[in-house]
Amino acid sequence: MSIRLDGQVAIVTGAGQGLGRCHALALAERGAKVLVNDLGDESGRSANAEAVVAQIEAAGGEAIGHGANVADYSQVEDMVKQAMDKWGRVDVLINNAGILRDKTFAKMPIDDFRLVIEVHLMGTANCTKAVWNIMREQDYGRVVFTTSSSGLYGNFGQSNYGAAKMAMVGLMNTLHLEGGKNNIRVNCLAPTAGTAMTEGLFPDEVFKLMAPEAVSPAVVFLSGPDAPSRKVLCAGGGSLAVFKGFETEGMSLLPDDLTPEGIAAVWDDLNDEKGMRELNAGFEQPGKFAEQAARKLGLG
Repeated sequence: MSIRLDGQVAIVTGAGQGLGRCHALALAERGAKVLVNDLGDESGRSANAEAVVAQIEAAGGEAIGHGANVADYSQVEDMVKQAMDKWGRVDVLINNAGILRDKTFAKMPIDDFRLVIEVHLMGTANCTKAVWNIMREQDYGRVVFTTSSSGLYGNFGQSNYGAAKMAMVGLMNTLHLEGGKNNIRVNCLAPTAGTAMTEGLFPDEVFKLMAPEAVSPAVVFLSGPDAPSRKVLCAGGGSLAVFKGFETEGMSLLPDDLTPEGIAAVWDDLNDEKGMRELNAGFEQPGKFAEQAARKLGLG
């Protein structure tokens, strides 16, 4: 089954180069009209975005550029307005824009921590907020957040980036629940690619294998009519995997063992993976704990 996006409108942030550029080109190749966003100069013009627009148009597609700083909500609102004025709808949002300010936490200026959070987390929230009601009113939307293995697992020297990227998973989890009734599907992409942001992190031979183009098929999949929701799709170098967050079954320590010493005594049991399962919403955890407590106390 071919995944087509004919007649749909996609916004891709940070799309002037690297992963975002490849995402924009891949979406356009599948028929989407694409707003190519990349941070503009003082006049608001983005030469990188305009170059990608020209490439899409040369291939017979339709695109416009915009130089919004995603951390500035008023600029994001203008970006979305231009897409609506031009095409009358927004079907797909790919939140890709980001920066790095790597240092160990001990040496990191707090302003570098805040800046990365502003661009990655607040930039994603700004763009998603700006299209959310549009998608609700048209009863259709596909939103992709860009997370990272640095957030899912941690990475030395990237406390700011890791915190922002793990926040994407929490945002996805809630917006999946809130958008479901309006056919808005929200997912995370965890890419691994050789880009300007990752140059020097891989040996040269590996860097060449980790082409950004190898990630973009995952973006098209998550943008399609039959896309899943609330998934974290990891992609890079031709490989794909799905990250899942599990919680052990655990146990109640009532009535007598709910002490620090009681926790220490059953620590291995609390870590036992038998019966471990993925929860589908936050309320399931207190529900599980209440059930365990009632069972332990013989209340039903």
